[in-house]
Amino acid sequence: MKTKPNIRYANFKQAKIAYTVSGKGRAVVLLHGFLGSTDVWESIKTSLAKQFKIICIDLPGHGQSDSFGYVHSMEVMAQAIKAVMDNLHLKKYVLIGHSMGGYASLAFAELFPDFVRGLCLFHSTSYADNEQKKRDRDKAIRVVKNNTDIYVRATINNLFATKNLKHLKKEILFTQKIARKTTKRGIIAALEGMKTRPSRDVVLHFANYPILFIVGKYDNLLPMQSLLDQAEIAKYKDVLLLEKAGHMGFLEEPEVCVKHLKRFIRNSFSPYKLRG
Repeated sequence: MKTKPNIRYANFKQAKIAYTVSGKGRAVVLLHGFLGSTDVWESIKTSLAKQFKIICIDLPGHGQSDSFGYVHSMEVMAQAIKAVMDNLHLKKYVLIGHSMGGYASLAFAELFPDFVRGLCLFHSTSYADNEQKKRDRDKAIRVVKNNTDIYVRATINNLFATKNLKHLKKEILFTQKIARKTTKRGIIAALEGMKTRPSRDVVLHFANYPILFIVGKYDNLLPMQSLLDQAEIAKYKDVLLLEKAGHMGFLEEPEVCVKHLKRFIRNSFSPYKLRG
């Protein structure tokens, strides 16, 4: 696998976790979703890095990071994130997790609460998979074993709002290209980890920092109303409803996301702006 010139590595479980650092200022961690990598954030990272230090991490089995066994639990992903942040000697930061990255962020917040200043669930949920979803994960694993490329193409198309498929072809191809670099082992380990993750809505309830839900009106994976209802659990909640997006808001409505994220990050580092 070709290594990008600006990539860095942190040691974790006798292997490597890859990450990049851009900008200066308060630390913000961007965590990609399933089949993603640090590259998916290119559309918004440059804007955010003008005001903040942006750390993008390849989660286990994705991008340039190594795989660790047959199951990448959200706890393992959280520990990998901590290894990177310890490598950078950073103590307080905002976590922005897209989809699976949100699951890893919640696990991190549960394991290492003192390090979190704000948490953004970017098209993500604190709830565990229901029984039907677990069966769907098992079916996905079987498909991946037989034909990874067919699985990746169908999965990526479903991430975008149906009405955006025609005019966001460049963004879809970009996302597919990143997804195809994920190894079969990494894909299966992530599916197993997501399938077995517990609900972490208790984290939302007790968090003494702002929590932002970014919700796509046309999300094919996570129903809009379910996420809006879930946001009510948080003491210091913030909600951004994307009127034109599915599950990939940072590619479907990047300008809106950047504007709201900048405000959220500033609020997360200000003790005077917590609000319910």
